[in-house]
Amino acid sequence: MSELKFENIDVGDNLPALTKPAVSRTTLALFAGASNDHNPIHIDIDVAKAAGMDDVFAQGMLSMAYLGQLLTNWVAQDQIRSYGVRFGAITHLKDKVTCTGRVIDKFTEDGENRIRVSLQAANQDADVKLRGEAIIAF
Repeated sequence: MSELKFENIDVGDNLPALTKPAVSRTTLALFAGASNDHNPIHIDIDVAKAAGMDDVFAQGMLSMAYLGQLLTNWVAQDQIRSYGVRFGAITHLKDKVTCTGRVIDKFTEDGENRIRVSLQAANQDADVKLRGEAIIAF
C-alpha cells in the first residue's frame, strides 16, 4: 500500500475498486465461522425455502466486510475513524460484489486532517446491496 497524503487527495477522487469472486455456499459457510453468524437461513437451503426464499443468501455483514477490505486496501486500519452502512438488498449466491468509494469531503476535526468517503457495494447487474460512509484520518 502506497502512503497517501491528505494534500494529494481531492474531493471526487475514487478509491481503487475491489471485486470479489462470486458468492458461493463455501463463502457463506466460511463467513459464518469467521463472523459467528450461524443463522441457518444463510447456510441451510431447507430453512431458507421455509422462509419463502429460493435459496440461501449472504449475510449482510459479508458485503460490509468487503467494503471494510476496500478501505483497508487503501489506508491503514488505524486511520479509520468511523464506518457505517445501510443495507439495501439481499446478496444472492453467484453475485459478484464490486466495492467502490469516492472522496466526498475534506476537513479538519479534533486536530486531524480527515476525509469523508462514500461507499457502495453492488453486484454484477449494478444492483446496490449497501451504501455507506467512512471517515479517514491523515
